[in-house]
Amino acid sequence: MSDRITNILLVGVGGQGILLASEILSETFKLAGFDVKKSEIHGMSQRGGSVVSHVRFGKRVNSPIIREGEADILFGFELLETYRYLPLVKLGGKVVANDLQIAPPSVLIGQESYPEGLAEKIRSLFPDFLLVDGLGLATAAGNPKTANTVLLGAVSTQLDIDEKYWMAALEKMVPTKALEANKKAFQLGRTL
Repeated sequence: MSDRITNILLVGVGGQGILLASEILSETFKLAGFDVKKSEIHGMSQRGGSVVSHVRFGKRVNSPIIREGEADILFGFELLETYRYLPLVKLGGKVVANDLQIAPPSVLIGQESYPEGLAEKIRSLFPDFLLVDGLGLATAAGNPKTANTVLLGAVSTQLDIDEKYWMAALEKMVPTKALEANKKAFQLGRTL
């Protein structure tokens, strides 16, 4: 095991399952034998506000916070939030995002408009940007609420972690009644 630390930043809007996804990521890395540190910021998340989770893993991790320009993977659940956090991604980093637009309060009350062409702007900065139809694939898996797990499946392809650890983490963290739909959603995300 090298001394390298991998930094994953999860961003989105409250209610998208970001905190559960960060728990599953952390559990996966622990099961694979890594030291893991996690930090979350979710101030107004219950009112549709921004949610950010930092997950860092490696042989030994001292701090849970990812500094600007050091994220290896930006894992976005909503396009505008993904775009806002691009400065934290390092040169050559990966961006995986849900093709979903949730209007922030300033757009809802008519003060601003939702920016157009965000996916193209992200792709111009990160040419191998992976845009995921999370809701469409989650619906195909049998439960639209599994979009976060579809995205986890997509992100898992960017990491050299054996699939058995992902499955074990899902089995531990997801309620039994939702497990099969989540496993199917994860596999659909992995096919991207």
